[in-house]
Amino acid sequence: MKQNLILGALFGVLSLPFASHAEPPMELSIVTPTRMAQSLDKTIADTTVLDEQDIRDSGAPDVPTLLQTLAGVEVVQSGGLGKVSSTFMRGTNSDHVLVLLDGVRINSATAGTTALEHIMLDSIERIEVVRGNVSSLYGSEAIGGVIQIFTKRGRGTPAFNASAGLGSHGTQRLAAGFSGSVDANSFSMNVGKVKTDGVSAINTGIVPTVNPDKDGYDNTTYNAQVQHSIGADYHLSAALFRTHGNSQYDNAYGSATDRNNTLATIEKLSLAGDGQFTAMWHSKLSLVRGSDDSQDYLNDVESSRFKTINNQQVWQNELQIADAQRINLAVEHLVQSIDSDTLFTQTQRNVISWLGGYVGEYDAQQVQFNLRQDRYSDFGVANTGLLGYGWSFADNWRTTASVSNAFKAPTFNDMYYPFQNYGGGFTYVGNPDLKPERSQNKEIGLHYTTIGQRVDAVYFDNRISDLIACNTACSTVVNINQARINGQELSYVGEFGDIHLMADATWQNPRDTATGQTLQKRAKQFGNFSASHSFGAWNAGAELKYSGPRQDVDFNGNAVTLPGYQLLNLTARYKIDKNLNLSARVDNLFNRDYSEVYGYNTLGRTLFVGLNYQQ
Repeated sequence: MKQNLILGALFGVLSLPFASHAEPPMELSIVTPTRMAQSLDKTIADTTVLDEQDIRDSGAPDVPTLLQTLAGVEVVQSGGLGKVSSTFMRGTNSDHVLVLLDGVRINSATAGTTALEHIMLDSIERIEVVRGNVSSLYGSEAIGGVIQIFTKRGRGTPAFNASAGLGSHGTQRLAAGFSGSVDANSFSMNVGKVKTDGVSAINTGIVPTVNPDKDGYDNTTYNAQVQHSIGADYHLSAALFRTHGNSQYDNAYGSATDRNNTLATIEKLSLAGDGQFTAMWHSKLSLVRGSDDSQDYLNDVESSRFKTINNQQVWQNELQIADAQRINLAVEHLVQSIDSDTLFTQTQRNVISWLGGYVGEYDAQQVQFNLRQDRYSDFGVANTGLLGYGWSFADNWRTTASVSNAFKAPTFNDMYYPFQNYGGGFTYVGNPDLKPERSQNKEIGLHYTTIGQRVDAVYFDNRISDLIACNTACSTVVNINQARINGQELSYVGEFGDIHLMADATWQNPRDTATGQTLQKRAKQFGNFSASHSFGAWNAGAELKYSGPRQDVDFNGNAVTLPGYQLLNLTARYKIDKNLNLSARVDNLFNRDYSEVYGYNTLGRTLFVGLNYQQ
């Protein structure tokens, strides 16, 4: 009852009268829900867009912190900035979320997840988050949804930007960029540096044998993009992104003198050419490379190394077959390879994929249809599809519905890991006969949009089968588990003159179908509310975050319950002149003691102050 009351309070704002003087919402053109440009108010998939202004106003340091403010998205982190994070969308596993960086896969093919903790926000222009099954558009991993991150692009008169800041735990941030367009060329170059002393990752009150020293983090990020236009209809582009993080951490099974750290590098390279070849045909060819390189060290000696390289060629074609009716046809070839000090029994696989999609508008109705086939060289074929429908049944009111299926390919660890000592005298080996994990999702939504206001309510029901887990003896892994996750999401965005409001709440039931047990590290209820007010040269805001209790396990494998928590954060920005502003952010104002992962510390109350220049 207490949890429901708290979430209800987050949505008290919805009872406010709509303001007739509010500014109209921005016309947002997004691409992730259909792989074709589309306005946000026409999408059938449940989608959230965070633009550059949202990112700037949040004052968040990294992508995980920003994502925690969204409906249906939970992020847990093991010890603060730069430490291992897990992202759960609609209660699905953290490896059921596909992360794309400018359309490029940057995930680890061994762990199956993407190291979002190393992506800072200084080089990011926009983030599009699509919830639900979208494997029919993007292939493996997209069971819970897709997070697509767009780096900064050049446009307008060339201009310089820079920022610097200091904060709690010895945090330092520096960033600079130069971007713009000249004649037929556009460019963007950005560099950022983040360093923090951090705190001890593991709570020494729970595990007194770990090293009690502070576990710091150091990150350097580079981003560059250039585009050349040949007339109005043809474009050539190249882009580079690289982020390198050095993260210190604690090992619960180590000693008090151990010094552990991970060197992690995420890179993205892309070359692309696109053109409007006829009035109805637009085509784009992309050659891309995304990599995840992780090296662990114990007392300055390398203890393990895992590197994934995703090389992909994509040919995508958009056909305008009639007014408000478009077809998308694409062919993809993905080569995933790994390099490791572990001698995997196989280190490469090929994936050939084709997809077709249709988006049509018929007066007040919208239709989306997608089919995709992914043919893997190791386990075979995965077929996926989506059928979606939208109906604007009254002024400002719209309903949506969809049915879809999705899959997740087994990782190289699942299929080809040669051994792993568990300390009990037995070993684990991969299972090359594994099938992909599969999902079937149904959802229905109700949406209200008027001048300066948007309300979205969505019900979803996702059933996942063939989940990969240890067999009875834990000597290998098999397709054995099943899960069902159903729930509701409610979100609101509103402008009341100089006041900006945002709120979201999620009620979900993520459980193991066989046992009925709640899936680990996922709350059944969570939500956020934020409000900001501009007055004169000032903008001030507050954020309230609530998360209900979650199930976890201790370091001996015993079940534990992590208590729910509430956090209050404050933000402020002062405009010194048209180019320069001063910003401040206080997180966890009341210094709440809480935990996102059993035994791991959070940062407590923190303050960060920054100076920002935009030419």
